[in-house]
Amino acid sequence: MSARRLRRLAADYLPVAAILVWGLAPFYWMLVTAFRDSRGTFDTTPWFTDVTLDNFREAMSTGTGNDFLAAIGNSLIVGAATTAAALAVGVFTAYALARLEFRAKGLVTGVILAASMFPGIALVTPLFQLFGELGWIGEYRALVIPNISFVLPLTVYTLTSFFRDLPWELEEAARVDGASRGRAFRDVILPLAAPALFTTAILAFVTTWNEFMLAKQLSTTATEPVTVAIARFSGPSAFEYPYAATMAAGALVTVPLVVMVLIFQRWIVSGLTAGGVKE
Repeated sequence: MSARRLRRLAADYLPVAAILVWGLAPFYWMLVTAFRDSRGTFDTTPWFTDVTLDNFREAMSTGTGNDFLAAIGNSLIVGAATTAAALAVGVFTAYALARLEFRAKGLVTGVILAASMFPGIALVTPLFQLFGELGWIGEYRALVIPNISFVLPLTVYTLTSFFRDLPWELEEAARVDGASRGRAFRDVILPLAAPALFTTAILAFVTTWNEFMLAKQLSTTATEPVTVAIARFSGPSAFEYPYAATMAAGALVTVPLVVMVLIFQRWIVSGLTAGGVKE
């Protein structure tokens, strides 16, 4: 291999390697700490030493007031409900924005864009006051409704881009054969949109799963998701913070998401790039 080709390969792959190291180093260190005996929590050895599963047992235990399994269930409920609602609304909204012509179409698009840019921290106080007056604090709907507002713009924009690139001829052919607009949407457009729907569902679920700020204020110990549960992990005493158990809990909620993305990465990529039609 020539020196010129080596330099080209280095120029191509070294930045990628640097980005991978920068992005994965915290995750790797979390795993090292999670599997390391708690007595060596502050050991700076950069590889696995004193490997044990005690930290995971401590994270799953309820002896110190932590209920991590219940928090995982809460996150699954909130994530699934938010994703389903966002897709149910987003798929019709995206289709209308991509396929139909109506008044104030630009205004609707602008409002959705503005909603996606609105700072979430500004919503904490008014939502806490509103849901407090309604008696919703500590209920799942107090967590699901705000999360829908966060993931819906992402859902709409992802699906709008896909629907806009689908060839009109497919839908027109179904209409010519006697199908109504609704049936053409159900039988023609939705099957073609399956990769985009799958991708959007994963992105919406991961976004909801990782939400912390509002969940911290609007949940109780009975409905708190994993992000809040991990943040309030307590140790055997008030002067001892369970760093190793916290890392183990973080690994338990992060590794499944990483594995899911790796397994379905082909569908995710196809969903993000699908719909492109060469002229």
